[in-house]
Amino acid sequence: MGYILSPEAADRLIASLADDCLVFAPKRFVGGAVFSDLDCIRYGEVKTAGEIVFDQKSDYSFKEILTPVCQALFYFTEDQIKEADAPEKGAVVFLRSCDLHAVKRLDDIYLNNGEEDYYYRRLRDRVKFVVMGCSEAFDSCFCVDMGTNVPEGYNMSMEPAEGGFAIDCRDAELDELLGSLADRECDVEPSHVEETKTRVKIPEGLTQDVMRSKIWDEYDGRCIACGRCNFVCPTCTCYTMQDLFYTENGRVGERRRVQASCMVDGFTDVAGGGSYRKKNGERMRFKTLHKALDYKQRFGYQMCVGCGRCDDVCPEYISFSRILNRLGDMMEEVNTDAE
Repeated sequence: MGYILSPEAADRLIASLADDCLVFAPKRFVGGAVFSDLDCIRYGEVKTAGEIVFDQKSDYSFKEILTPVCQALFYFTEDQIKEADAPEKGAVVFLRSCDLHAVKRLDDIYLNNGEEDYYYRRLRDRVKFVVMGCSEAFDSCFCVDMGTNVPEGYNMSMEPAEGGFAIDCRDAELDELLGSLADRECDVEPSHVEETKTRVKIPEGLTQDVMRSKIWDEYDGRCIACGRCNFVCPTCTCYTMQDLFYTENGRVGERRRVQASCMVDGFTDVAGGGSYRKKNGERMRFKTLHKALDYKQRFGYQMCVGCGRCDDVCPEYISFSRILNRLGDMMEEVNTDAE
């Protein structure tokens, strides 16, 4: 069912949702950008529709809601273990089509990749998703080429329209609420883009042979291994474990799951002092082929959703979309060398 809501009705909608859930959406943090006094658009809890930023891409993705940066798993004493409590409230998350498709990637990684991840599941089951329609693409987006431009599987959509907001509801519980708030009913389809300025073509027949390409060596000097591309990516899921021991008693503490990055130093360190992928170019190769090859071989579709945040955030102006486009040159290089 489609609805048109006035700004005031939209605020009442958010307030009603917030009674039972935490409502997360891209919002503006004044002076919150890294290394400057610029504003930052990132996910935070909102109380009104006016706080939601519809006309700019968020600098960070939604994934911290489903995969927290730091998540307590359990607490331990000398003779007991207690599971960390689940959040008291569920969540409603506003996100764009590319990020909604990223949820499918996270689900496959955490739920359909062997044994289910218990801590992910208990968060995931309590989340509803609201699609923010995209009337036009941002400069670095390449969602069309990744097949993530059309939203699927959402509970509701919401976007500015006619001095208020247009809403498409596909959730019976939310539909009942909207019926009491809407100015009127109408047919609504969330906007989506049909073309993007940035284009990406991952070659058919891509194989692990591109690992031998010398192009990867270029990134030994260019990449500074800061990991920012991983942390803003909605589909990167690497983490590490930390045991925190309390000062008062060294035998009491908690185990935490903490977001990590395959691009930073120490990620591949192993017992005995060994370390895989020491060079930054090797790390870039691993990340790229995981996104463009390994994941597709396992699940049948590309891992990257084309949000372009990695291109936006890199302090060295390394374009991941260009790396994907260079895979064809790498295939030609290694095939020529083989001859």
